[in-house]
Amino acid sequence: MLYPKNPLAQTVIQLCKAKNIQHIVISPGSRNAPLTIGFTNDPFFTCYSIVDERCAGFFALGIAQQIERPVALVCTSGSALLNYYPAIAEAFYSDIPLVVLSADRPRYLIGIGDGQTINQKDVYANHILNSANLKLNFENAPKNSNETEPAIIRSIENKLERMLGVKQELDDENETKINTALNKAISLNGPVHINIPFEEPLYETTDKMTVEPKVIEFETKKKKIDDFFIQECYDDWNTYSRKMILVGANQPNKVDQHILDELAKDNSVIVFTETTSNIHNKQFFNSIDKMIAPLTEEGFQALQPDILVTFGGLIVSKKIKGFLRKFQPKHHWHIDKKNANDTFFCLDKHIEATPNQFFNALLPRLTHFVKSDYKPFWNDIKLLRDEKHQEYLEQVPFSDFKVFDTVLKVLPEQTILQLGNSSAVRYAQLFDLKKTIQVFCNRGTSGIDGSTSTAIGCAKVHKKQTVFITGDLSFFYDSNALWNNYIPNHFRIILINNQGGGIFRILPGHKNTKKFDTYFETTHNLTAKQLCKMYEFEYDVAANERQLKAQLKTFFEESNQPKLLEIFTPRTLNDDVLLDYFKFIK
Repeated sequence: MLYPKNPLAQTVIQLCKAKNIQHIVISPGSRNAPLTIGFTNDPFFTCYSIVDERCAGFFALGIAQQIERPVALVCTSGSALLNYYPAIAEAFYSDIPLVVLSADRPRYLIGIGDGQTINQKDVYANHILNSANLKLNFENAPKNSNETEPAIIRSIENKLERMLGVKQELDDENETKINTALNKAISLNGPVHINIPFEEPLYETTDKMTVEPKVIEFETKKKKIDDFFIQECYDDWNTYSRKMILVGANQPNKVDQHILDELAKDNSVIVFTETTSNIHNKQFFNSIDKMIAPLTEEGFQALQPDILVTFGGLIVSKKIKGFLRKFQPKHHWHIDKKNANDTFFCLDKHIEATPNQFFNALLPRLTHFVKSDYKPFWNDIKLLRDEKHQEYLEQVPFSDFKVFDTVLKVLPEQTILQLGNSSAVRYAQLFDLKKTIQVFCNRGTSGIDGSTSTAIGCAKVHKKQTVFITGDLSFFYDSNALWNNYIPNHFRIILINNQGGGIFRILPGHKNTKKFDTYFETTHNLTAKQLCKMYEFEYDVAANERQLKAQLKTFFEESNQPKLLEIFTPRTLNDDVLLDYFKFIK
């Protein structure tokens, strides 16, 4: 087998292998050649070549999101690693493990005007779990360089024993840094950065490894929830008759079914689930905005919980955030092993556990349910909302709202559904989904910049069909995502083209003016047809309900190419239809 001759590259590659980091997303470059040579010549690794680093970052994020293990990104020096930053920020706030392996120039070439160099050290400082800045054992620095490490080496170059001692110290330091970074990515589920300086020559190879780095295992201590703490929670739980559980973004099948069933029996508990929660129960309230948007002051007071329990990722619904910030619960507990966001400005308990650990400790202590009409009262309102929802659908014209209803009803069972941000994920929150559909969306930073790339990364590691529903601005923004040789034929894109940023027409603002159209809604006349031709996607189009239903009959069937269905909706009607919906269901 072929290996890079560079010992630092060998060290990084062997430690990635030892930590079972198998998927490697590589962007082309010269300075990262030692890493590229090592990863691509070892059959243990599955390597991908993605030219655009921003797309590469989100493609890797999509893979890591699904396999729930770290994925490595490899890039050259200079601005290349800056293009990873949007994906790094998303991974940081969504608890997704990514490992950035950035090649760098030696220190003596940085800050002197040499080509393709920037200050790469700690470049992701505010959005990273760990930054490991490796050091070279030897550098070919000029004699007038101020570099301390080369100076030390040069000053003792005739003292072999001491020189080897310094080299060993640097090797040990580098190995410890790499182990620490990789262990944090694995144990804490988040992004880490390993910056690796390489001296030329870069392309030399060898037929055997020359280094054997030490592998440092990370400790996996299971933290037991304190009995006194659980008793305190139990006392409060049994005291109050209005408990609300709010679930944000959540990996599928992470909460035991018996826990969900038990919570569903309790009339003092309302469970609000977002579309991205991947939690289903007929007793739960899955369309939050449908429930609370029409409420009056009196209604909000009736819904105000005594105890709010949250778990999962960030919340999409602005309406429930506004409600709970104004009508705060007496207690807010957040369940998460790592972080607890004070989203509603009233957090008083961070339960450092998984939902399973907490509820399996709490629920067996409950000998009875607190008598309450909390859930029955809101169940009746939920039934009324559902009736009005169906009544509105029967009279609504062709629009974004109608499209989501039509599409979501016919999604095949077992589909992996990736949602674009802004309008797409918000519309999806208003509709029921089949229980077997797993839903994902980049809600860590809620950006539109990499949704397509993430969906393609997801599709690459799944045998199940992945369907990506997106708006036009998000799609065209990330169109380089299609410049990708790994898109499976079962991948499907549903592009809802309303000729601009339709979300801005729903928000407060002076719409239908030239400045609004240009700087907020950013209207356009673009279509995906030519992109599909260039990237070999099967292209279909629909501009009314009849065409849409006809196209959907065959859209999800097997094909020899990935498919894109572009649906044109009326730009100036969509916002009125949605705003009128909330008035109607009231």
